[in-house]
Amino acid sequence: MAYYNTNTRSPPPLQHPVPTHPAYIPEPPATPMSPQGYQRYTSSPPVPGPAQTYAQPIPNAGHPSHMSPPYAAAGAYHQPLGPGSPPRQPHPSAVGPGGPVDFSAWGLDNATAAFGMQLGQSAVAAGQEYVQKNLGGFIPISMLKHHFNVSNSYVIKKLRLLLFPWRHRPWSRRVVRLENGQSEWSPPREDINSPDLYIPLMALVTYVLLAALQSGLNSRFHPEILGVTASKALGVVLVDFLFVKAGCYLLNIPGGLSSQVLDVLAYDGYKFVGVIVTLIAGLLRLGNTLYFLVFIYTFLATAFFLLRSLRSMVLPDASATAAAVNPSQRSRRITFLFLVAVSQILYMGLLVRV
Repeated sequence: MAYYNTNTRSPPPLQHPVPTHPAYIPEPPATPMSPQGYQRYTSSPPVPGPAQTYAQPIPNAGHPSHMSPPYAAAGAYHQPLGPGSPPRQPHPSAVGPGGPVDFSAWGLDNATAAFGMQLGQSAVAAGQEYVQKNLGGFIPISMLKHHFNVSNSYVIKKLRLLLFPWRHRPWSRRVVRLENGQSEWSPPREDINSPDLYIPLMALVTYVLLAALQSGLNSRFHPEILGVTASKALGVVLVDFLFVKAGCYLLNIPGGLSSQVLDVLAYDGYKFVGVIVTLIAGLLRLGNTLYFLVFIYTFLATAFFLLRSLRSMVLPDASATAAAVNPSQRSRRITFLFLVAVSQILYMGLLVRV
């Protein structure tokens, strides 16, 4: 028979320690981005000084504590700052968003970093001067900016003009008078008849992507197709440009060299709009007959657009030229203008074969 001692007292109930929270958690100091691409934070060492600690309450002074070592260490680890303690100061290497960059965070000397920045600025200035001196003499940067001065409404109206040029009036370009008494052509965003380089450039990129898509749908895609298609497109533009420039030179057609170069490149690039429409008709599987009709229509629209647009450059008005054009010269220029328009069927036929 078992006997139990009724006088033995049971241990007190288990009580979990009450966690203590710091009164203030300082934000990590902001540091500049490191060269490796990640952001590094540095913590300041604890500032010696009076700190108020909060003792963990003991459930019963007469009995041993039931806290485990991690909980016991937690009470000594958290030492929040009291009202009378001094605030923590940021690390000397940390800088604010508006202050100067301290290059010591990257392990560089400030004098060395300043010399490197000055050397980089000198290299950029020398590069800009070189481009302006060599390229600016052939094609001024201001003329290049002029041909990219477009707006959304201009792009929509120009695309509609390229596809439906039959009833457009007038075809003459606008001239603006400057304050110094000189005159220049209106920018494309203010004149729909002014040639631009934005639409030809975007059309060229779209043509390369559509050609790659069509090759992929026919199980013939290869990464080299992108380079081959782009090279073929640039080659067609170059041949067309040389043909037009050679005709202007042989027929003694006046005009500034830089302005004519950009204008002719713009007119040569407009053919890609019709080529894109033809390729889309092929992707929709509309049939060979409808595909051929779309190609013929886009060719006629492009040819008619070039006839009316290039007329102001090939056959300028008598008031715009110092020397009058005699009947024989006019006849040769009209023939040359028709050759430029008819030759588009060869270029577009080559481009749609992808």
